[in-house]
Amino acid sequence: MNYSFNSRVRYSETGEDGRLTLPGALNYFQDCCTFQAESIGLGMEVLKARDRAWFLSSWQVIVDEYPAMGTEIKITTAPYDFKGFMGMRNFTIETADGRLLAWANSNWTNLIISKGIPARLTPADTDNYVLSEKIEMDYAPRKISLPDGMISQEPFQVQKHHLDTNHHVNNCQYICMAEDFLPEKFKVYQMRAEYKMQAKLGDMICPKTKVESGKVVVSLDDEKGKPYAIVELAEK
Repeated sequence: MNYSFNSRVRYSETGEDGRLTLPGALNYFQDCCTFQAESIGLGMEVLKARDRAWFLSSWQVIVDEYPAMGTEIKITTAPYDFKGFMGMRNFTIETADGRLLAWANSNWTNLIISKGIPARLTPADTDNYVLSEKIEMDYAPRKISLPDGMISQEPFQVQKHHLDTNHHVNNCQYICMAEDFLPEKFKVYQMRAEYKMQAKLGDMICPKTKVESGKVVVSLDDEKGKPYAIVELAEK
């Protein structure tokens, strides 16, 4: 079953062009699924009491149009499958009159918080959700292959403002980090992200990048070269 909420693009969510940023769209998506979980009695505190949490494994987000500041928008999400310890859900952003602006696919892993390992889903995790049909889109693979010739960039340290309530780097913060390596005037149409490990306060992020025609791939690695997250940003 779909869950939606209405909003209006705020000035604080816009970039230099006065339009909603990619991180702004991602935050709307994450807020939407969080609101849905709260509305059906499976919010963060309920899951925490069971030593469980949903962690994002991958994104595929397409933004056909970034709405301008002040635009009335509707954000919608719906889970479409549960399998093993994974949950899959779609998202959309549309205008008040129903024009589709952005859409996304996502894969989530249900974890045992205290152990940091996947937990096989039970009826207690899924029965409150009503599954919907998958939206029509060109679904990309969950895993992202790194191209040859990745170039190492200057490392930086995880700061407090990168963290979320799980005390790890927030999903959206990795995308913000990756966007710092985009060429000037690069307009992201599709973003894919694969999350591999959780970075914490004080960890070093060692980026590697590859700029190709119409596409930038960023691997945000630890000091041993293992990726926390891989992000692929592509133009239309």
